[in-house]
Formats: sequence, C-alpha cells, structure tokens
Amino acid sequence: MSLSRRASQSRPSLSRRNLLTAGAAGALAASSLAVPSARAATRRGAKPVRDPFTLGVASGDPLPHGVVLWTRLAPEPLAADGLGGMPDRSVPVQWQVAEDEHFRRIVAEGVETAGTEGAHAVHAEANGLRPGADYFYRFRAAGELSPVGRTRTAPAPGTRVDRFAFAFASCQNYPAGYYTAHRHLAEEDLDLVAFLGDYIYEGPAQGEIGRGHLPATETWSLADYRIRHAQHKTDADLRAAHAAFPWVPVFDDHEVENNWADDDSDSGTDPEVFLLRRARAFRSYYEHMPLRRSQRPVGPDVQMFRRLTFGHLLDLHVLDTRQYRSDQVEDVDRKDPSRTILGSRQKEWLLGNLAGPTAQWNVLAQQVFFSQRDFVTGAATEFSNDAWDGYYVEREQVRDRLAAPATTNPVIITGDVHASYVNDVKADFDDPSSATVATELVGTSISSGGDGVENWPGDATQYEENPHIRFINRRRGYVRNVVTPTEWTAENRVVDYVTSPGAPVRTRAKWVVEDGRPGARQA
Repeated sequence: MSLSRRASQSRPSLSRRNLLTAGAAGALAASSLAVPSARAATRRGAKPVRDPFTLGVASGDPLPHGVVLWTRLAPEPLAADGLGGMPDRSVPVQWQVAEDEHFRRIVAEGVETAGTEGAHAVHAEANGLRPGADYFYRFRAAGELSPVGRTRTAPAPGTRVDRFAFAFASCQNYPAGYYTAHRHLAEEDLDLVAFLGDYIYEGPAQGEIGRGHLPATETWSLADYRIRHAQHKTDADLRAAHAAFPWVPVFDDHEVENNWADDDSDSGTDPEVFLLRRARAFRSYYEHMPLRRSQRPVGPDVQMFRRLTFGHLLDLHVLDTRQYRSDQVEDVDRKDPSRTILGSRQKEWLLGNLAGPTAQWNVLAQQVFFSQRDFVTGAATEFSNDAWDGYYVEREQVRDRLAAPATTNPVIITGDVHASYVNDVKADFDDPSSATVATELVGTSISSGGDGVENWPGDATQYEENPHIRFINRRRGYVRNVVTPTEWTAENRVVDYVTSPGAPVRTRAKWVVEDGRPGARQA
C-alpha cells in the first residue's frame, strides 16, 4: 500500500471549526511550551501582549522530512504603523508539531525570535518528520496559545503514491467579495493548496459590500503593504484554508502593482523608485507567507521559482512569470526572439527539470494564460500582451520541451484571468489538427470581479478563434484535482455569488486527463 493511501485511511478528523478552536482546547497540554508569560513581561515593566494570533497560522512548501510553519504576532493587525500593535522588542515564540491534535505525541519543537524588523512574523522550519504523514502544529507567545493547524509532509522521492489531491486558486480581491470559496476549500480532503498569485490587490478600492481596502489608498510604503496583507488575513475563511493544509504560494502582479514587468512600472514610475516599492512589497509578502528562510527577499529580489516533488507521482515546477520578464508590447512585436517571460536563469532551470528524470505527472504552476488566445474574428489578431502570447518565441521553446518524450503527462495550472478555462496545448496553435502535447487548466478567482456569470458574450468569439479552448466559465471558486497513476481528475468548484456571504459550492464541470494522453475530456 502506498504512503498516500495509508495516510488517507488513518487521517485524523479535524473540522474547520475545530482547527480554529483546538488551540484553546489543547491548552492543558501546553505546559512544555515554557516561554515567558504576559505576567512575567509585566513584572519586568514591559507592556503585555494579549491575543497575538489574530492572523492565524499557516504551513507551506512541504518536503518529505519537513515543512514551513508560519504565524505573525499582531494583537492589533490594522494598526496604522503596520506593526500590528506589537511593542518594539523581540518576542520568543515556541512552536510544536505533534502526531495528534491534542499534542500528546509531540515529534518536533523549537523557539523562534519574532522581532520588529520582520513585523514579528515567524518562519519555523520543522524537520525530522516522516514522509507522507499528517501533523498538527501550534505556537505559543506571551503566555498565549495559537489556533492549531494541520499540515502534511510530501511523500519520499521515488515512492509509489496512489493518490494526491490538491487545489489551486488565485485572485482574492478583498472589497470585491467574501471569501466563501475559501470556506469550502478548507473543508475539502486535500494534501496541498497552490495559490497562483494576486493574494492582495494594491489599489484603493472600497467596493460596495463594506470590505473596503485599508489603507484606503494605493499601497506604497512598507506599512501600507503590511496593513493590506494583515487585512486579508483577518478574514476567517482565509485563515481556515491556511490552517487546513500546507500552501505553496507564488505572487503575480497585484502583490506589487498591476502589470509590472521586472523594473518597469505600468504606471510609469521611474525604475529606481519602482524597485524601492517592489522591495517593500516583497518584504511584506514574505512576512505574511509560509515561505522558507532561503526565500527571504534581498532588496527588490526574491527567489520564488522552485520544484517540489511528491513521490514518483508528481513534480510541481513553481514559476515566477513576473520578476524577470520583458516589458509588454503590442502584437506586432510579440515574436521578437529576445523577449522573455521567465528570464534566462529560470528558463534554463525549467528546461533542465523537464529534460528528466521527472515524476509521472509534470505540473507547471504559474500565473498567466499559456495557450494562444485571440479575442477577435478574422485575419486580425488581438492577444493579451501580459500573457504568454506576448512572449511567443519563449512559449514555443517551453511548449516544445513539454512535447518531448522525457516530459511525461505535462499539465499547466494557471490563474490571473478571473475565469475557468480548459485548454488543449497544441503543437501548433494555428493548426487545430496538430497534436495536443499538454493540458492547461485555468482557475477562476476567489472573489475578483465580484459575482460571476456563466459566460460573457465575447466568449463565443474565443471558442471560434481558438478551437483548442475547450471550456470557459466565469463563476468564482477554485479547481480541485485528484491525481493517480492512471488519470488526473479536475473539478471546477464554483460559488454563484460572493457579494454576500453563505453561497453553497458546486462542481460546475469535471475533467479527466488520462495517463499518456494529453488533453482533457469532460467527465
């Protein structure tokens, strides 16, 4: 029996409600968390810290023997200085990992120092864990205990895995809608969540449902970005989704500014000034994500592309299509061979990965639309210059590598466009009869765009001009995937409204990709 099957049969039951309350329930087992209490701090004359875990807990980037554990101390998460209401001093934060939700079988623990310089965020790297296993984790600081999170390590490389379940999501515009999709996501039976960008939006939008952005201006300073990230994590449904599974996050554009490219600002800001803004945005992003310490930004630069392996079943190649790209251009210039969306170092890394050896399924987890998408009928063209269409030659190179025999079962997962698509990746997008070499699954938004609809009138043109596009739907939600050695099943899980809370979730469409046969068929 595989590691995945064994674990799924014995997985402890822990509901979303219990995840948010188990921290208090497990307080009797917390005696070994011997960090200074609030009373001790008061005796030393320091202001006590109360209720520091308002932003919840998270885990991420699971490896076979370890995982990142995250929290940030913020008793006043929306404080105007961006420091979360914390005093200007370092605070020891103890963490524990256990095999049971009551923490009777603790298998790893340690202490991290949360300081003002890092907005009192904690990135603990728990190691020495068993591959393919479920664990529970928590933190304690200033005498208070955090909520309990559940995480899962990756199966060991080369291990046979009979089932791997994960979801991917993107685009959660806070003023545009409630995060009802995250509430349903937290209740799925998953091993992992991949978040493909636009975790925050940088604009001043206030919306019409009482969830206006804070600060009520365009984010620019470090404090602005910290407040904006913290505001998102005040949402209970988002916190529940983070606490339920390990996440693999990567940014797109709105974590900094709309449609930025390398050092080029879409708003025309001087490059040197924009890089200062980018550095602040990256710093705050790191402070609020379950990322490894090796991913800590250095000024305006951060290492985000990486590969995670899940047994012999699946390789997840996480791409950064924003930080190294050439500036966007019009259609007439899109075939310039000097243009790049990956940058030379990332492209070499990706093509090398795909050349083998690889797992059975090879996933490119990335941000912007990969397949060709012409928006107008006839001989004229209109492509999105922010997507891979604007980087024609490099897309051809990646597509050709996906078509090579060494790259088995390539699947591209994509965010950004606030709609669900299913695409056949063709050997020649201009020849519908050419071979299908890969599958692209595009996920809709969590809330961006507000209440969705089934389709826009222009979708008919997209189907006509792009016969490799198999499906378009504009409801909100996420994509749930179950991968086995014989097939990949993808479900478009949608909610019908987000401008008021409480929408039920449903499967709008279900797709199957068979082992050794690129392209999805509707189930």
